[in-house]
Amino acid sequence: MSTHLSSRELLAKAEREALARQKSGQPVMLSPAPAINAAKGEATIYIFDAIGAWYGIAPREWVPMFNGIKTKTIHLRINSPGGAVLDAETMRVAIAQHPSKVIAHIDGLCASAATGLAIAANETEMASGAMFMIHNAWGCCAGGELEMLDYAALLRKCTSSIVDTYKRRTGKDEKQIRAWMDAETWFTASEAKAHGFVDRVFTPGASNDPDRARRERALALAQISLNRI
Repeated sequence: MSTHLSSRELLAKAEREALARQKSGQPVMLSPAPAINAAKGEATIYIFDAIGAWYGIAPREWVPMFNGIKTKTIHLRINSPGGAVLDAETMRVAIAQHPSKVIAHIDGLCASAATGLAIAANETEMASGAMFMIHNAWGCCAGGELEMLDYAALLRKCTSSIVDTYKRRTGKDEKQIRAWMDAETWFTASEAKAHGFVDRVFTPGASNDPDRARRERALALAQISLNRI
């Protein structure tokens, strides 16, 4: 994926694909159904679509479903281009207020409004090959001069709200956050971790067990002891 792909291109692609599915009689939403493992007290929720009723995930359906989960831990798996900012905010609040421990896993793409969902979790893990993208609020408006000015003011307010959310998560100052958003910045997993957007990086195929080195050292010492007997 090109790191220069814009948020508008991502959403336009999601819209085209959703419309094609609708015309062919397929479900608009592609995200798998929630998976509940009662024995482990865990649930897995997938956000594998854009956010917003037209694109796939409608908060009026998603939030009641999410709030109804009673497991101890919820794994939130994300591969989404983002979507409608206020729809995503509704979902973000549900994630932040849920009594369960929510662990977000960024499996592929986490762009635009989807980033707010990821950082609302208690823990955020990002796959080493995934991408994280942030940008200013944008939208479309038709009307006269005053309507356009009013819409620009609304976009400024939305952007300021997003800036505050990223500031609280990362501890970065407003100037830095706004510079990233102005540039529509794409972060690798290591960059997202370094800047405080995510807590850790998962590398498929590598050991992600923090105690592995300790156990291997203990086994090596034990083997040395046995060899001396």
